[in-house]
Formats: sequence, structure tokens, C-alpha cells
Amino acid sequence: MVSPLPDLVTIVGVTVFCFAMAVATYVRRIFDFSGSASAFVVGVVIGVCGHVLWLLLLLLFLITSFGATKFRFEWKARQGFQEGVKGERTWRNVAANGAIPTLIAVVSFLSDHSGRFGDFLPEDIASFMFVSAIAVAASDTAASEIGIIDPRVYMITTFERVPRGTDGGISLTGQFAAFVAAGFASAMSYVVFAGLDESLLAGPKTLFIPMLCGFLGCQIDSVIGATLERAKRIGKLGNNFVSIGLGTLVALALALV
Repeated sequence: MVSPLPDLVTIVGVTVFCFAMAVATYVRRIFDFSGSASAFVVGVVIGVCGHVLWLLLLLLFLITSFGATKFRFEWKARQGFQEGVKGERTWRNVAANGAIPTLIAVVSFLSDHSGRFGDFLPEDIASFMFVSAIAVAASDTAASEIGIIDPRVYMITTFERVPRGTDGGISLTGQFAAFVAAGFASAMSYVVFAGLDESLLAGPKTLFIPMLCGFLGCQIDSVIGATLERAKRIGKLGNNFVSIGLGTLVALALALV
């Protein structure tokens, strides 16, 4: 059955909301202009093609990521570990972290509104994948922004001591932050869906699998960092994109078992 297209009120509401968020993120220096403009486009596509509640999850991700970025920011700036000048991200960061969630929204839209292809991606599974992608992004951001304060850093592939900021380096603090961030993203998603639209829930797996795969995606990011990124075969943002994609696919595979 083909679902009806989004109505004008939904499209206008999503556009206004995303514009307000774009302005707010630029003013608060979460993004530079290119980042805010890109976030606006990503938000509109996700809100219109996916589900408006997904925008709420994106907002929660932005808030928590901003908090992690500002955690001991003065020290990070003195050490040269900060993003941008004031911690702001660019369109490249938005693309690396937002491409997979946006793709999920577009595929979900085509699944719902294309009678030719049928409902090949049900809304609950699409929502489940979306949450998993957000969990990976949240986990990796927390590991990077909070884990950097720990001086005891070890290479994930050899467990040898390495300096802070080394590609593929992990710390106990970063691992704990990564797990908490993945759990928080999954728990908040479950609460939002359970309270506002249970049709988006894929059962209890909506809580537990994204949490585990969010953390797993962070480890994948570190392994790629220790291998391909150190060999200059992939960049940091390309690593983010790949690790989010792989973490989401693992979550999907587990959900379908």
C-alpha cells in the first residue's frame, strides 16, 4: 500500500523548524555557515522524507554533541585538539555524520511512496536503522571529545601506548564516554517513540541493538583510524561515514536474525 505524500503543513513546519535550528547552530557556533546551511538541507530531507520525530532525535544529538565539544574546551584549544576556532563544524562534518541518516530517510520515503517497488523498508525498521546511525555518531563524538582528556591512550590494534590524538588511539575514559553516549541515544529514541509514536518501534531491539552497535561503530572507527587512516588511504570524515554505515548495517543484520 502506497502511503500519502507529506502534506503542505508538514513540509512548511519542517522547513521553518530546520531554518530556526540552522540559525541557532550558526549563532551558537556549533556550525560555521556552510555547516548550518548543510544541516538545514539534511534536516528538511529527513523531516519530510523520513519522520518528524527523527528531527527531535537529531536535535538531541546536536545538543549532546555540543556539550561534549565544549567539555574542557579551553584545555583542548590550548593543546590544539579543538574543532575549528570555537569548536564549530563545517559542511564536511555534516556530510560525514548526516549522509547515512539522510539516505535512510530517502530510501524509507521511496519504500512508502513507490507502488512499483513495494514496502521494502518498513517504517519501524527504517526508524531502527536511523537510531543506530545516530548512536554510532554520538558514540564516536563522545569518544573523541571526552576521551581526549585521558593521557593513557593505547593503539586499538596493538594496545601500545601512543600520544593523545593519535588515529586509532583509545582510552578508558573515551570507551566509557562512547558506551554512555550510545546508550543515551538509544534510550532517548526508545522513550520518544514509545511516548509519541509506537509504530516507529521495532520492539525492545530498538533500545538494545542500537546501543551495542553504536559502541561497535565507534570501535570500527578506531580500527579504520589505526589502519587505513594512518596509511592516508582515508580521511577522518570518510572514516566517520564508513563506520556509521557499517555500524548501521550490523544493527540491521542483528534485527533481522
